[in-house]
Amino acid sequence: MNRNELIKQMAKDAGISNHAARKAVRSIIDGITGTLAIENKVSLSGFGTFSTSRRKAHMGRNPMTGEPIRIAARNVVRFKVGKKLRESV
Repeated sequence: MNRNELIKQMAKDAGISNHAARKAVRSIIDGITGTLAIENKVSLSGFGTFSTSRRKAHMGRNPMTGEPIRIAARNVVRFKVGKKLRESV
């Protein structure tokens, strides 16, 4: 399912317009993204937890040339599946 399919399904299930569903999906995504930028955790009970962690700088290899390259440290987003979602899949 992609974003447009999610919006259509949400509009149908909630009995709202596609425009309203699009705004709601955008709001959810923006809310999670904004919170992760400020804090480091967003928990949705039964669904899962989004969190951030710091990945250290390390050495890698250019797959085209095999030449060693330095990969910079960066923040990454992680997702831990909630119990209800894990059990339903």
